[in-house]
Amino acid sequence: MTTVHVRFVGWAPVRRFFNIVLGAMAMIAVAMISAFLAMRLAIHGREVKVPQLSHLTIPEASRKASALGLRLQLENRFYSPNIPAGQVLAQYPVAGATVRRQWPVRVTESLGIQQVSIPDLNGQGERAASIKLRQLGLELGTVAHVSQPGPAGVVVAQTPAPGAEGVDRPRVSILLNDGLEEASAGYVMPSLVGLTLSGAYARASTAGLRIVSAEDVTPASPVSPAPQANVTTPPAPSAASLAPAMTPGIVVAQSPLAGHRVAKGDTVQLSLTH
Repeated sequence: MTTVHVRFVGWAPVRRFFNIVLGAMAMIAVAMISAFLAMRLAIHGREVKVPQLSHLTIPEASRKASALGLRLQLENRFYSPNIPAGQVLAQYPVAGATVRRQWPVRVTESLGIQQVSIPDLNGQGERAASIKLRQLGLELGTVAHVSQPGPAGVVVAQTPAPGAEGVDRPRVSILLNDGLEEASAGYVMPSLVGLTLSGAYARASTAGLRIVSAEDVTPASPVSPAPQANVTTPPAPSAASLAPAMTPGIVVAQSPLAGHRVAKGDTVQLSLTH
């Protein structure tokens, strides 16, 4: 009888393997958590809260912002009856907001109560208006343009109006007149039919028109009207039967037609007899 021997290895090596795997996973988890916490600390370490800058002078506000690693930007200047001139009137971001270091804090400076009268710039050129505003401590705002009759390049309107009070900022916007290019006046197209070519040129040039072509046409032969029964009224003479109108070199057609509206510089085409 043959005896079979079975050797039992046991669970110790298996347990050792799983222990190693679990240990490695735990180390990875700890490393990831540490990296996450370090990142959060680094991010929050670069964040600061925006300080209250209102009622500080611009130099004081700049120093206070710089001490926290922030940058002060002066954006606007407004009149204010409540905040003395030279102090911060408003800020953005507002005080208490959390931002990163080197973040810009935009502020508006108070000019105090309006003491400068808004000048009358109407009729002045853009450069002269700009110089006058600077002399008064004001700024040139938006410059818009319009085309209308009158001298070109001068102010025809402004905002705020001259002498305005209670304005919010020291800025004056102006509207400049670009003038009108030599506007072509409207004319009624004269009749050139029946004139000689030289006469047509003279009449057209008087209205500022230009003749660009003169097409020759052959006059049609007169055609006798067919007899009609019970007609006592003689037929009206046809254009072809008028001998003087068919003299060579006479205008017999034109474009534009007489009576149409034309403008200075428009072109005219003629048809002549030959």
